[in-house]
Amino acid sequence: MSAWPGKYVIGLTGNIATGKSVVRKMLEHLGAYGIDADALAHRAIAKDAPGFNPVVETFGKWIVDAEGHIDRAKLARVVFTDADALASLEAIVHPLVREAVDVLVRRSPQQVIVIEAIKLLEGELAKASDTIWVTYAPFEQQLARLTQKRKMSEASARQRINAQPSQESKLAAASIVIRNEGSFEETWRQVVTAWQAIFPSPEAEPVRQVEVAEGALVVEKARPSQAEEIAEFITRMDLNRPPVTRDDIMAAFGEKAYMLLLRNELIVGLVGWQVENLVARTAEVYLEPDIPADKALRILMEEVERASRELQCEASLLFLPDKLARQESVWRKLHYEQREPQKLGVRAWQEAAEESRPDSAVLLFKQLRVDRVLRPV
Repeated sequence: MSAWPGKYVIGLTGNIATGKSVVRKMLEHLGAYGIDADALAHRAIAKDAPGFNPVVETFGKWIVDAEGHIDRAKLARVVFTDADALASLEAIVHPLVREAVDVLVRRSPQQVIVIEAIKLLEGELAKASDTIWVTYAPFEQQLARLTQKRKMSEASARQRINAQPSQESKLAAASIVIRNEGSFEETWRQVVTAWQAIFPSPEAEPVRQVEVAEGALVVEKARPSQAEEIAEFITRMDLNRPPVTRDDIMAAFGEKAYMLLLRNELIVGLVGWQVENLVARTAEVYLEPDIPADKALRILMEEVERASRELQCEASLLFLPDKLARQESVWRKLHYEQREPQKLGVRAWQEAAEESRPDSAVLLFKQLRVDRVLRPV
């Protein structure tokens, strides 16, 4: 039974590069609140977080970079080759992550929570879960994902895979196994089937309407069933990129969500955004030329922010082409300001900006929450 009254908790685990985050995103599309415990572990040792000093005292100042942050690559080289060092790090980090998870679960409005953690079974989070879901992928796919998507060397990738317990040990503890070895759609079908066996079908997302001279504009969160329409719209709006296919959008649903602007049930605007590590990142914004940009951008971003706040985001980052960034009156009314990543103040926000910012994009920033998890103590 869940450790949190009124909440149903899915503990999600699996070895590295088996698709845990993709499955978590799918569950979020179905209505769950997702928590990435591994990302919280990174936050726990940030310069402005409570785990920083204990980790530096344990491993030495040599792991601190020129900017005063812990160099996670240096730390990883130590802990992934020394079991005692890894245990020392986990003894510092895991209690902090558990506290942060507790804060997020308690203030979440959603009844279903999914906690993604690579070490879920080894700690207290497994006991706090109502059910255990495990993702699986063959060794060759793990290796390919690490070398191709994460740009690891093959030697480093093999070391990371081999340093973990066997997949079979996790599969033996699973209530649900998601075999993430085929297409996104095959994985999606498994997740939906498993979800519907436990929960009733999710209700449709509420829509908001704004009346403009050209007719009613309706804002709604996209569903994977709308992938083909989304692909056609983006292809028509962005002539500088190769045509987008339905499969491309289905795969994108494993990382992000789309907010749609509809007129007469047709897509006339779109925002693609993702929430990771309590930071909302918007990198795709498309509008039909005849749609009033000021009204459209306002109602789209208000709905993105509403959804992001519901996911307890601390900050919203927009990565915009210069033409859209010049809609200064819109962004000013929405309280966004132009920033450079190094001026964001919080390490997690800065890393999110550096990881997600497309070339030549203008970065706009807005803080959504004052109360942050894992503040210094």
